This record gives sequence, structure tokens and C-alpha cells, in this order.
Amino acid sequence: MAHGAHRSPLLPPRPDLGLARDCEVCLGWGTVVTRDGEHELCHACQTVADDDAGAARADS
Repeated sequence: MAHGAHRSPLLPPRPDLGLARDCEVCLGWGTVVTRDGEHELCHACQTVADDDAGAARADS
């Protein structure tokens, strides 16, 4: 018996499709589905600018 996706109150992440265009991991979608069925940004092509900025400030 097939089951549909569970409803989630959280919206899926919004990837930058320009970065995802030639990615072989997410096949250009910019997101991947985890084993739990949740959408996450692709670790190979999507970067999180907020974390990078925080790391730069911490090093200064």
C-alpha cells in the first residue's frame, strides 16, 4: 500500500536554482529529500550565507 507525504507546518527551503543548474547530487533541484522525508538544501551546491557570515565575524 502506498502512502503520501506527511503534512508539515514548515515550508520547504528555497534553493538558488542558478547554483543548482549543473549539480549531480540534486539533479538541478537545489534540494534533497532526507530519509525522514524532509526537504533540505543540497549540501553540494547550496551555500548558507548566514552561517558563513557568522563564522567570519567569530574569526575577527
